[in-house]
Amino acid sequence: MDYVSALVPPVVMAVAFTALIVTMVKSQGGANKSKEDAAVDAALAARAEAERPAPERETS
Repeated sequence: MDYVSALVPPVVMAVAFTALIVTMVKSQGGANKSKEDAAVDAALAARAEAERPAPERETS
């Protein structure tokens, strides 16, 4: 009976991991793909803009 209690946690984790991967694959693409892509592009553009050095100010 010890072998059953030793095998249950890895089997449960394997099933949960498989379910996670299946869910991720199924959620790719679909009707909202363009909306998701636009959101990622906007986030990347905002990050690139934030990383640009600020222009130097003239002091008199």
